[in-house]
Amino acid sequence: MKNVLIVSSSPRRGGNSDLLCDRFLAGAQAAGHQAEKVFLPEHKINYCLGCGVCNDTHVCVQKDDMAALLDKMVRADVIVLATPVYFYSMDGQLKTFIDRTVPRYTEIKNKDFYFILAAADTDKKNMTRTLEALRGFTQDCLEGAREKGVIYGVGAWQKGEVKALPCWEEAFEAGKNC
Repeated sequence: MKNVLIVSSSPRRGGNSDLLCDRFLAGAQAAGHQAEKVFLPEHKINYCLGCGVCNDTHVCVQKDDMAALLDKMVRADVIVLATPVYFYSMDGQLKTFIDRTVPRYTEIKNKDFYFILAAADTDKKNMTRTLEALRGFTQDCLEGAREKGVIYGVGAWQKGEVKALPCWEEAFEAGKNC
């Protein structure tokens, strides 16, 4: 049994990337994994101040919800980072979340990562910049990070459209097999 943390950065509960997170969660739970979805808009996460205090202390000076979320990341075996794609990049909520991992990013090691990208665009190739930014975080900054899969919810604009796309089953299967 694995400890699976799913991070949904969608500003819309029930938006396409958020629905794919729920589907991944259902698959992980069906396989018997301990799985949790964190919906970032329900948490207070301030922007990184760039003050550098955490470089020595490994504790952020800000008192918000990020410390508890970092604990979850450190404990997880599998981490799913999900975002709607806005102007061919991750949304601001996920970028802020990633920036705030600085105090403990060296402890987020030897994890399996999945990425969920949802976009109205129908061409997966146009998600390259978003994927490269996520890989910059995981592959270039986190020791032992293993990319296990990318779920592309492309061609989905209105809420719920992902349910009719191949990514719907892909998300469930990825969760089940994580």
